[in-house]
Amino acid sequence: MAGKTIRRMGRLLLGLALLGGAGNALADYTLNMTQGVTEVSRDIYDMHMLVLWICIVVGIGVFGVIIYSLIKHRKSKGAQAASFHENTTIEVIWTAIPLIVLVAIAVPATKTLLAIEDTTNSDLSIKVTGLQWKWKYDYLDEGISFISALDAKSNEARARNSGIDPSSVENYLLNVDKPIVIPIKKKVRFLLTSQDVIHAWWVPDLAVKRDAIPGYINESWTRVEEPGVYRGQCAELCGKDHGFMPIVVKAVTQPEYDQWVANQKMAMAEAEASSAKTLSLGELMSKGEGLYNQYCASCHMANGAGIPGVFPGLVNSKIVTGPVADHLDIVIHGSKTNPAMAAFGLQLNDIDLAAIITYERNAWGNDTGDAVQASDVKAAR
Repeated sequence: MAGKTIRRMGRLLLGLALLGGAGNALADYTLNMTQGVTEVSRDIYDMHMLVLWICIVVGIGVFGVIIYSLIKHRKSKGAQAASFHENTTIEVIWTAIPLIVLVAIAVPATKTLLAIEDTTNSDLSIKVTGLQWKWKYDYLDEGISFISALDAKSNEARARNSGIDPSSVENYLLNVDKPIVIPIKKKVRFLLTSQDVIHAWWVPDLAVKRDAIPGYINESWTRVEEPGVYRGQCAELCGKDHGFMPIVVKAVTQPEYDQWVANQKMAMAEAEASSAKTLSLGELMSKGEGLYNQYCASCHMANGAGIPGVFPGLVNSKIVTGPVADHLDIVIHGSKTNPAMAAFGLQLNDIDLAAIITYERNAWGNDTGDAVQASDVKAAR
């Protein structure tokens, strides 16, 4: 009951501040924190509003006394400074009142903090790994694993000299190719870590924000009550593409989640089966172009020209046109001299890597004629 009252007061305050009390003022609370869609997120919001109102009351009281004193006891009215020193009653009052306020805040704050950290009795566990610059999700209970990266339209629009108006792209820089899917009304535990540098997995609507640190596991959890799509971003400065690794969480009903799990397992089985096949050069090039634009073009550019002085071009590159073994090694294991060149062997499967390498060796006039197969990648690992 108290939480609802606090939320109503907050809405009224922000509505008046935004549009002078107009009827549609509550459509977008751009001046306040996100209320969220989970019980914990609402508890956090209630704590925020409680402290805000206490600060407002204290501020009005303190500044009211100051303004009154300045007006009432100004020199122009002949006021004389008092000479008293110490007042036990006043000192007791201004010590007791803040103490009572702090205790009143501490009780619900402690309850909320304990709830935030309680990851026990979860129904589902998902390992979240930050990569430069995308997210990897491992569903530990389902045996599902996939990489989630910036969606193709946003990726194309953000490219230098793309000529695409970002406002024409829906959910620009806040959409992904593969969203994480969770069932509603289930406690989902997140285990967060990183492969390279420190990232932070942040979804405001779920009240989840945890650092993903190499060699360390952080825990968090959520329980979403209603179906919906909730978006977030990496909240830790992690490198040049920090602004391009969004998060999309899709909460669905249990039957929809079960169907999604079945589809993912089928797709993984098909990918495993395709790794045993020998594809033609044309098939590899067609598949590789899309994967290259998704995973490689942000550094090496869509035309393979790279960024001079920062990221090497791939046109007539000694690596790309040289021995296949050297090309496989740097793509799979990363560069020993340039940390920005990630180890994609930990991110992509054999057939995807084979397609990307084949595309790089035959695009932009390289024309090596090499058709790298998944078996070659597997052997190079």
